[in-house]
Amino acid sequence: MLAEQRQAIILETVNQKKSATLDELCALIGASESTVRRDLYELASKGMINKVHGGATAVSDNFAFVEYDVAEKDKLFTEEKEAIARYAASLIVDDDFVFIDAGTTTGRMIPYIPDKKAVFVTNGFIHARRLAQRGFKVLVPGGEIKFSTEAIVGAECVLSLAQYNFTKSFIGANGISVQAGFTTPDLSEAKVKAEVIRNSREAYVLADGSKFDSAASVTFGRLGEAAIITDRPIDRRYSEKTVVKVSSV
Repeated sequence: MLAEQRQAIILETVNQKKSATLDELCALIGASESTVRRDLYELASKGMINKVHGGATAVSDNFAFVEYDVAEKDKLFTEEKEAIARYAASLIVDDDFVFIDAGTTTGRMIPYIPDKKAVFVTNGFIHARRLAQRGFKVLVPGGEIKFSTEAIVGAECVLSLAQYNFTKSFIGANGISVQAGFTTPDLSEAKVKAEVIRNSREAYVLADGSKFDSAASVTFGRLGEAAIITDRPIDRRYSEKTVVKVSSV
């Protein structure tokens, strides 16, 4: 079993039961104490669990391990997403080289992008078509299509994105917490998002208020690595760690 799979099982178990012993986790996963202990230390270093003597306990954040498909996501918090998207689109200026992540909030940016001389890269294949229809120059990375999120992912996608230097990037997240940072349930999507953040002069994570104090299984960035665009004022613990921009619904 891969480390990512073991850690996902550990995280789900600890959050469901609120605590788990080392012996319980070893029996559940079928791995040695030394292996599980390493996994616990790694999860604890990311702020996703509390490592205690003989096991682990859950942190205070909610654990967002269920991922909905695009059609389901698009029905949630529509007004909030619209306001966030409108504000995010207003930040794009002439000659920007912009990455737009696959996702329902980022997708709502497209009608609001001003008619500027910006160039776009996106791993959302539906986003690419809509951007091209608006007359923008659009680049699409290679890789594997993940149908449920309409995203291009995989090692080839990450390698394609590594060559770019974005002036701005707009990225979706499933959960944001002070301890775990920016998170998503999917390791392959996390690698894409992390690569984009590394290669962006200005990175923005778009998230409505429901995403805060919630952690999915994979961290793709710490709070200080990207600014946040959200729909309402949030706990100042976040603004102490990074820039928070609030749109108006």
